[in-house]
Amino acid sequence: MSEALPGERIEDKSLGELVALATSNVSDLVRAEIELAKLELKSDAKKAAWGGIMFSVAGLIAGLIVILLSIAAAYGLVAAGIWHWAAFLIVAGAYLLLALLLLLIGWLRIKRIEGAKRSRRSLKDDMTMLRRRGDSDTPALKG
Repeated sequence: MSEALPGERIEDKSLGELVALATSNVSDLVRAEIELAKLELKSDAKKAAWGGIMFSVAGLIAGLIVILLSIAAAYGLVAAGIWHWAAFLIVAGAYLLLALLLLLIGWLRIKRIEGAKRSRRSLKDDMTMLRRRGDSDTPALKG
């Protein structure tokens, strides 16, 4: 491809040379943008990985806390005069009710998922517009 030389005037180039120069410049720009995106994504991926590790450790600790609080609640019921087996059964029953409630809420939310209806419709409209534009009566450039 012909690059513009330092002493050369752009007005002296043919249309083909100008198109080749523009294409080369656009290609270089796209390559540079892709490299920048790769660097940014690599940095973001490292941050996301560390964030995920921290969330996992916090989740594990929260799980242990829930177990300890459950045992404490059961022994609190025992201290209130309830038999050991009944106290632990009451705590387990409370968790069962909580789990059922969360399942119901999750199921209702999933039922409301519509998919990407707007995105699909927008993409379909864009493709239709591009097809019409490609079939238009504009004369093709001849070089």
